[in-house]
Amino acid sequence: MSLAHAVFLDRDETLIANTGDLGDPEKVVLLQEAAAGVRALRDAGWMLFVVTNQGGVARGAFSIDDMDATHARVQALLEQETGLKQPIEAFYACPWHPDGVVKAFTQEHNWRKPSPGMLLAAADAFDIDLQASWLVGDAPRDIAAGTAAGCRTVLLGHGVCTPKPTHRCSTLLQAAQHIGDPSP
Repeated sequence: MSLAHAVFLDRDETLIANTGDLGDPEKVVLLQEAAAGVRALRDAGWMLFVVTNQGGVARGAFSIDDMDATHARVQALLEQETGLKQPIEAFYACPWHPDGVVKAFTQEHNWRKPSPGMLLAAADAFDIDLQASWLVGDAPRDIAAGTAAGCRTVLLGHGVCTPKPTHRCSTLLQAAQHIGDPSP
């Protein structure tokens, strides 16, 4: 049995506009070219996963149910814009944060990027070949998580980043065009 190839996507400022804690599905707005990027990746044969830190749960800004509803809204908007059914295979979210106020979620956790826990969990659950996969994100912690998991990485934007990403692009569509087909 061959292993699957995947692209792991950060959520905020990769798929949707958000620079803070977002747990309100009514405020979800897809970034320009995000849906086109998702469509291009899926058309090329990639499985897509969202891996996102959601410390707003630990900080009491929103609940797990709010977070799940927000992810359902992201999926619905992507379905509407791409014409695909379930373009995102699964959402992995880390609600834990060491500086939280909600006791159940106030801790460091191996799913919290820059740790690779979410990617490793997805790889285990879906038989993913991490070395043949990519992570696309907008922050150094995203690139660090992808690198730690053994993935190639794309940084959206042009800021300083350690570790160095495999590639840089301005939008998810540009990243999709760079990533291309998963076949060897």
